[in-house]
Amino acid sequence: MKKEKKDNIFKKNLLLVLIIIVIGIFPLLFIKGAEFGGSDDKGEEMIQKINPNYKPWAKNLFELPGGEVESLLFALQAAFGAGVVCYVLGYLKGRKKGREENANR
Repeated sequence: MKKEKKDNIFKKNLLLVLIIIVIGIFPLLFIKGAEFGGSDDKGEEMIQKINPNYKPWAKNLFELPGGEVESLLFALQAAFGAGVVCYVLGYLKGRKKGREENANR
């Protein structure tokens, strides 16, 4: 019984990974000529279209040296967020398993 459950979970996880890969690759393969730019640039372009005389009322606290640093910070933010989500899910699963073991005693 326990082996069947592990096989079933493995199959579900494998299916989820395949779905994620398809979702990630689909736009790259089938949407030709599309620009995958950031929303910050689009917002700035739209503001300039609407009001060409617009002057920003706030400035950056510091200017990053390049786009690579910006990409690195974004990747670190995503990794940290994924770590927090995975920790919470693992904690909740462990807590549930502990309760089930205590109930079976």
